[in-house]
Amino acid sequence: MTSHYIPHTKIPTLVFPTSTQAARHVALMIESLIRQNNSASRPTVLGLATGSTPVGLYRELIRLHNEAGLDFSSVVTFNLDEYFPMQPTDAHSYRLWMQETLFKHINMKPENIHIPDGLTPVQDVDEYCARYEQQIRRAGGIDLQILGIGRSGHIGFNEPGSTRHSRTRMVTLDPVTRRDAASDFFGEENVPHQALTMGVGTIMEARKVVIMAFGEHKALIVRKAVEEDISDAVTASFLQKHNDTTFILDQAASGHLTPIRRPWTIGSVNWTRNLIRRAVIWLSLNVKKGLLKLSDDDFREHELYELLREHGPAHKLGRRVFDEMMETICTHPAGEGTRKTCLVFSPHPDDDVISMGGTIIRLIEQGHNVHIAYMTSGNIAVFDHDAWRFTDFVCSFNELFGLGKDQSHEMKLRVRESLDRKKPGESDSTEVLEIKKLIRETEARAGALAAGVPPEQLVFMNLRFYRTGTIAKAPIHPDDIEDIVQLFKNLQPDQIYVAGELSDPHGTHRTCAMAIYDAVRKVRAERQMFEVWLYRGAWEEWEPHEIERVVPLSPSDLVRKKDAIFRHQSQKDKAMFPGGSDKREFWQRAEDRNFGTAKTYDSLGLPEFYALEGFVQWRE
Repeated sequence: MTSHYIPHTKIPTLVFPTSTQAARHVALMIESLIRQNNSASRPTVLGLATGSTPVGLYRELIRLHNEAGLDFSSVVTFNLDEYFPMQPTDAHSYRLWMQETLFKHINMKPENIHIPDGLTPVQDVDEYCARYEQQIRRAGGIDLQILGIGRSGHIGFNEPGSTRHSRTRMVTLDPVTRRDAASDFFGEENVPHQALTMGVGTIMEARKVVIMAFGEHKALIVRKAVEEDISDAVTASFLQKHNDTTFILDQAASGHLTPIRRPWTIGSVNWTRNLIRRAVIWLSLNVKKGLLKLSDDDFREHELYELLREHGPAHKLGRRVFDEMMETICTHPAGEGTRKTCLVFSPHPDDDVISMGGTIIRLIEQGHNVHIAYMTSGNIAVFDHDAWRFTDFVCSFNELFGLGKDQSHEMKLRVRESLDRKKPGESDSTEVLEIKKLIRETEARAGALAAGVPPEQLVFMNLRFYRTGTIAKAPIHPDDIEDIVQLFKNLQPDQIYVAGELSDPHGTHRTCAMAIYDAVRKVRAERQMFEVWLYRGAWEEWEPHEIERVVPLSPSDLVRKKDAIFRHQSQKDKAMFPGGSDKREFWQRAEDRNFGTAKTYDSLGLPEFYALEGFVQWRE
């Protein structure tokens, strides 16, 4: 699948299959601009953004510098924003982030780098911001501005209510923005309330603007920005009036756009099997009728006359999709008769039981050989108080039974000192990270055992890309892929299960999935074949038209699944990464989602179930 422009949007919108391909496209745009200006002895002035969205872009620019000799010595940059107040050496400083993520890897001149100063005295902020604007003008204006988009629709820190003509200034952060940043700061209470940001008017003066959005959690706000009217409630919508702006999306972020979600409402379409299924399910749920109860009038009254004319009548279409959905119901997920080897990949140490614990229970009950591979340690999701509680227990246990009393006392002192000294969001010491890793491993063993998988069938891979000690992650390492390849060769699985989550806020699920796909391609090239099934993590469920398999869960299955989730004690009571305003714990998310999938099937007129876990098959 190649990139394509989406029709009928108010801002030109280009969609790529993956965020990696999208980032590469933007990097090539920047490369072309820099090389053209370098050849004419002109500087290139770039406006840069921070956050998870541009990470892939910056990695690609580094690659072009190292492998293709892209020269940044004449590039001048202006960053969009910075938290206020913020020390430049703080782990959360955008100045430090830009240095670590991009600038120290390329030949930028320090005097050409401009980032708002988070330590500007309050009384001098207005004057400082005016100077920042003047510096942009003296550089000749911004040639290309890179933007991301927040869930509230902000660009930079231009929160809802910002005006079209606003300039660089101090702003108060929107509660949604602060909640979204809470995990980076290890708690919303640690997120600054203010920031310095370029204004909307400043951004609009850039000669070219590229705004990027990746992941399902950005899909709704993207639709508002490019399809709805201009509003100061969604500051990105002001870009509809810019002469040269392009939205760059991955497939997931385009999911709510009308030409993607309901293309039949904007013109004639090619009625493929998948599109027919999407349309008929949408209609059934929208008119609140089962698939077999849909009438010709339902199709006519909801802009589906063309579908009715080409593939109708209504009862034929309803029966067709009903039969397809019935085929998704699977009580034996690994088949019957032959004992199969099933390998479940869990990006974090609890994704397995949260997302497909009921299916694991079913596979074990039906006599299959289930292995679970935990891909990362998950240690950054352990609170400090849990690290101290377990340290205190182990050291007290040792002292009680005379097992290294002096060493235990010294360890308690070191850990306590390390935790007391650490600032919110700062990386832990190596010793504390190992303690937190051990906590997650023991919980994973307990959770897997509750689902029926013995400890000897668990693998703790501890992939390298995750070992940064912070939420920001490194790129996938080639040895990580090789480790997965070796696991395939050792276990010879008949089925594997992979987290297909595309809205994981920190990218671990996406990174793990990409590594697994690369490994699958390698072993398939050597003729090792197996099924690949995708499950969803704690954040989203598959759309009903996407689902290719559902595994029914009984009340007792769901109780066992929740019991397995409860074994992850450090993740109980408070979700580490709550994902916005949703305060439900992981077991609540899982239960509600399984109930919700069953309710959707019931609404479509399919058999009624207590709960369902959904899957999609990965094919390539």
